[in-house]
Amino acid sequence: QYIFTHDSIGVGMDGPTHQPVELVSQLRSMPRLDVIRPADAEECAAAWAMALSRKDGPTALILSRQNLPAIASLSVSEKRSGTLRGAYVIRQEKSDLNKIIIASGSEVSVALKAAEEESGTRVVSMPCMEVFERQSHEYRQSVLPDYCQNRIAIEAGVGGLWYKYAKKIVSTDDFG
Repeated sequence: QYIFTHDSIGVGMDGPTHQPVELVSQLRSMPRLDVIRPADAEECAAAWAMALSRKDGPTALILSRQNLPAIASLSVSEKRSGTLRGAYVIRQEKSDLNKIIIASGSEVSVALKAAEEESGTRVVSMPCMEVFERQSHEYRQSVLPDYCQNRIAIEAGVGGLWYKYAKKIVSTDDFG
């Protein structure tokens, strides 16, 4: 198991030498490596459990150095069980679904804030793409239904891998 502590460009005053914009994407492209980027303490607890129980390959935990808020939209058990499935709906839309915002790690709280004024927007926390891909088709459709193609992914780093899930990506592909 591997632990990384600089999850994004939001690492304070360290400057461009400590902005690992490429790290998460590089790790996600490695075969059989589960890359988990938790959004809060409860997702982190589930990530540890996943990493310690995995027997068929390595796991990389990508932790933030930022002070992340505890996300109160769901219960502890809902967040932990959602994390164990790789992705889950952390904010259900309040009217007809017309947009999905997908994020992981420190960007989940940003996605939730962005969706506050939009009743038809769902927010998905995706701490681990690899685990999500191993879920049943039915589960993946319950989180990211095909009929909603208006999807935006947020990653404070290189965002190219998110095009598998979203048409619009808010990311950074440069240092400094």
